[in-house]
Amino acid sequence: MKKAVLFIIVCSMTSLIYAQKADTTIVFNKLVHDFSSIAINGWKVDYSFEFTNKGAQPVTIQNVASTCGCTTSVSTKEPVEPGKTGYITVTYRPSAITTFDRSVSVKFAGGNPETIVLRIRGNVTASVENW
Repeated sequence: MKKAVLFIIVCSMTSLIYAQKADTTIVFNKLVHDFSSIAINGWKVDYSFEFTNKGAQPVTIQNVASTCGCTTSVSTKEPVEPGKTGYITVTYRPSAITTFDRSVSVKFAGGNPETIVLRIRGNVTASVENW
């Protein structure tokens, strides 16, 4: 009998811990954006990743880091209140004809998960006619 009660307690605690971890408070509209084809002739492209705070407390973007100098970002500066949205706008400046796949790591304070990786990708072509 003691083993059965202990088993039930352990299962209940495991379920409670899992439920807390599964409580995602930061939900993005999407995590990957494909630009398809863009022209190399000095143009830049950007995309705004939008997220919603589904939690009960405000969340703040602490840091946004890209994988290369060709990718920059601008993000919401003020805390995002529960039920409200924020954004991270990622800009890519092509410098060569190539296929690209870049990531941007976003670190949050007060959110779950604390870090989210966003990605942009596409193909850089020689001219705007191919765009």
